[in-house]
Amino acid sequence: MKRPLITLLTDFGTVDHYVACMKGVILGICPEADLVDISHDVTPFSIPEGAYTLAQAWQCFPAGTTHLAVVDPGVGSARRPIVAEVAGHRFVAPDNGLLGMIFDASPGARIREIGATRYFRQPVSKTFHGRDVFAPVAAHLAKGLPAARLGNLISDAVLGDFTKPTQLSPGRWAGHVLKIDRFGNIVTNLDWATFHGIVQSPFKLKVGRRSVTRYSATYAAAPAGQMFAINGSSGYVEVSLNQSNAGIALGAMPGDAIYLTWA
Repeated sequence: MKRPLITLLTDFGTVDHYVACMKGVILGICPEADLVDISHDVTPFSIPEGAYTLAQAWQCFPAGTTHLAVVDPGVGSARRPIVAEVAGHRFVAPDNGLLGMIFDASPGARIREIGATRYFRQPVSKTFHGRDVFAPVAAHLAKGLPAARLGNLISDAVLGDFTKPTQLSPGRWAGHVLKIDRFGNIVTNLDWATFHGIVQSPFKLKVGRRSVTRYSATYAAAPAGQMFAINGSSGYVEVSLNQSNAGIALGAMPGDAIYLTWA
């Protein structure tokens, strides 16, 4: 029998006990589960970064995987816990936009508010739903619990305002920084399929303290010290410095606004 697979994504880091607690709860319910860490180094409270990271990773896993994602600055508030079914995968997360990029790309997602509290770890802390709500629910799903047993379908899940850029006027768009990766590349939400024309025509992309006006097909093709836009591996426009850190140079952070002017 194939072992159930659960991925984990959080902003908890690995210094504290939080991730270990979640894994312990999961293994207590579903001891046969294989646990795979996507990341626990999402910038604290950064829903856009968590959403982007999960959206890039989940399709690399086989159908049947349960994905547990917790970036939850609203823990203990009225925000809902949800479970979603997308293309044979299950997602367990707070309803705060963390699954917004997945929902935006998968309009057929079946989303439910988790109301079956009997599957929670008791007592439920007001500050650690990762351990007491999301981890046990993910474990029960991996063990075979049908998602329909967890709650009713909803149609108003939060998408977040960072999933797509907004056109402000002819030739001008506003977007967001989704992530600064380990190399300092600034990942924006400008999808390459829409904005690939910056290769041929002049553009100005304002990110942080500066505007970027050059495009490079590769990192190595740009001179040292030059800021440039590039088509990143995730299919979004990124801003980079060859062998240097564009995020630090521009003072950019996940969630920051960006502005593109392009004919």
